[in-house]
Amino acid sequence: MIRGLRSLAGGLILLAVMALPAFAAQYDTGANDHEIKVGNIMPYSGPASQYGTIGHAEVAYIKMINDQGGVNGRKIDFISEDDGYSPPRAVEKARKLVEQDGVLLIFNSLGTPSNSAIVKYMNAKQVPQLFVATGATKWGYYKETPWTMGWQPNYQGEARIYARYIVKHYPNAKIGVLFQNDDYGKDYLAGFKDGLGAKTSMIVSEQSYEVTDPTVDTQMVALKNSGADVFFNITTPKFAAQAIKKAAEIGWKPVHFLNNVSISIAGVMTPAGLENGQGIISSFYLKDADDPQWAKDPNMEKWRAWMGKYNPDANVHDGNNVYGYTVAQGLIQVLKQCGDDLTRANVMRQAANLKNFVPDLVLPGIKVNTGPTDYYPIEQVQLLKFVGSRWERFGEILADR
Repeated sequence: MIRGLRSLAGGLILLAVMALPAFAAQYDTGANDHEIKVGNIMPYSGPASQYGTIGHAEVAYIKMINDQGGVNGRKIDFISEDDGYSPPRAVEKARKLVEQDGVLLIFNSLGTPSNSAIVKYMNAKQVPQLFVATGATKWGYYKETPWTMGWQPNYQGEARIYARYIVKHYPNAKIGVLFQNDDYGKDYLAGFKDGLGAKTSMIVSEQSYEVTDPTVDTQMVALKNSGADVFFNITTPKFAAQAIKKAAEIGWKPVHFLNNVSISIAGVMTPAGLENGQGIISSFYLKDADDPQWAKDPNMEKWRAWMGKYNPDANVHDGNNVYGYTVAQGLIQVLKQCGDDLTRANVMRQAANLKNFVPDLVLPGIKVNTGPTDYYPIEQVQLLKFVGSRWERFGEILADR
């Protein structure tokens, strides 16, 4: 009798277990069995509108992913908003995306000022602010802002690499610096001074500008008059083009270092005049679509095919399209790793668990790695020099160590 009851009970339990799904998907706001809502904030208008190209590229990449069936069977509803590179508008857009649209995360929001304006809100709401499109060093501060992560090499690390190069190759230089007077510009400047170490006295002039200024002409004249023979140009695209062109107009020919957020050939070098940019030094971590060595590269051919089908109105010479494509691949990798656990906490766990991930268009030798205490996905670059109508790589892959 007891044995029979045990058998019956065991059979009922087995049937109950068999009736349960093997794994119940977990969701936060912004995800379900069919869809993942992702927010995005870009300056499609305003003083940094050149970067709007990135947003268009990301929209196009997500369209391709959706056409292929989405991620783990879920389509991505990608909602991209324009903040005009205005911090107050960025706050307005972030609140809309989180509170009205109900996104799972905000991805690749652009600009140090805009991201600085929303970082407290995003972390208070515990909504991922993932792979922000700015290299500010603070986006790797995993303890202070655990819901925020950068993507590209951080500004201070990049600036330290330039500073060390200058100390080694131009030990007697007189350095002039032009920088945007906000967190973005000051971050670069801090890293640059750190890289100079005991030789910060090499800096003979520091000139700042506001993002609302019409030009940087006055600052460029002051830098020339300071006697500087090395120039570190910490500017966003509009002002980078102005600075390059003005230097040529006033006959100032320093050794010119340009931060890598402004090396777009279409957005900066061409408007500045290709002849005016000869010899400028910068750095990067992505392949250049105009570089002949990548003409037959399988991944570059794949990118060109994608451009032709999904982003046909975009300029193939604009590196922002390479950037947008690449960071979108990072987003898709994270979502793939999330599987059926589409909670905001798991999004951040997976973002902090990228192991030797190699997007299609990073330079050979560069890999994406993160960890619970490492919120800096890309930490390697290679130096570039502008020659003719393109950037030429030189030297080895460098890391900020």
